[in-house]
Amino acid sequence: MFGDLRRFDTGLSPEADWFRQWFQDLFNEGGAADIRSVPRGSFPMINVGRTDDAVRVYVLAAGLGMNDLDISVQDNVLILRGTRNALPGHGEEDSRRPSFRRERFDGEFVRSIALPEGIDVERAEARCHDGVFEIHLPKQEELKPRRIEIQAA
Repeated sequence: MFGDLRRFDTGLSPEADWFRQWFQDLFNEGGAADIRSVPRGSFPMINVGRTDDAVRVYVLAAGLGMNDLDISVQDNVLILRGTRNALPGHGEEDSRRPSFRRERFDGEFVRSIALPEGIDVERAEARCHDGVFEIHLPKQEELKPRRIEIQAA
């Protein structure tokens, strides 16, 4: 039923279609693939959440292990630094072969995330499971919101 749904035929040869796609990618360098994407080269991807007690950062870094990522905090900036190795069989000898599309980033990376004031760096913790790093950054006790009881007058 839906077998005939596809992009409109441009009438171009496969080589011309490949060149058109390459040209679009060339001038879209640094841009996002769609509205939900991060700019190209943003690795690793992150999710950040905040509660009254802490800030949690989830680092989505498939293929990285515990020893592949260096996590530090300096001047309320969380710094993620590391190296992502090439996939087996896709090393330097593969770079001599042309590829039609390459989206996986290999090499060194640094990513910085501004943190809110009042993070207790001494109590920060990080865990790794299946390429997802969870960084727990508790807030300083004196900066946590406190409930004030209302008493009858």
